[in-house]
Amino acid sequence: MSHITSPLTTHLRPPNTEPVQGESVELPADHVLVLKVIPLPGDANANGDIFGGWVMAQVDLAGSVLPARYAQGRMATVAVNQFVFKQPVRVGDILSFLAKMERIGRTSMTVNVGVYAERFNNQGRYIKVTEAQLTYVAIDDQGKPRPVPVSAM
Repeated sequence: MSHITSPLTTHLRPPNTEPVQGESVELPADHVLVLKVIPLPGDANANGDIFGGWVMAQVDLAGSVLPARYAQGRMATVAVNQFVFKQPVRVGDILSFLAKMERIGRTSMTVNVGVYAERFNNQGRYIKVTEAQLTYVAIDDQGKPRPVPVSAM
């Protein structure tokens, strides 16, 4: 009897935990850890790689943490200035999102976010998988830009 593979059985495959080439790096001391998360099988494509859109959503959440301290109220993402995928992210990786404020303007704030993976089978060794720069703007109750409080700077 031959084995039949169908879309219904592909989810039974083990996650893709094959080693990925990448230079081990130290986490940057001038950044703040703002989020840690482990992607699950539901966040992956059929090859076991995590969807880029999922990573982007996590970066937006992580990127908002530091600006929120300055905005002291509502704010919105207004630009993704840069987004670079350096290495694939796999099911079971432990992802660390580190952020650093780059600029605080009158109404907007720009933050850099680095994403580092500890591979499922290689804990304690970090590989930079993504880097991004995002801009957030402080907004009022009507969604209009408002000044970032001076006391927050």
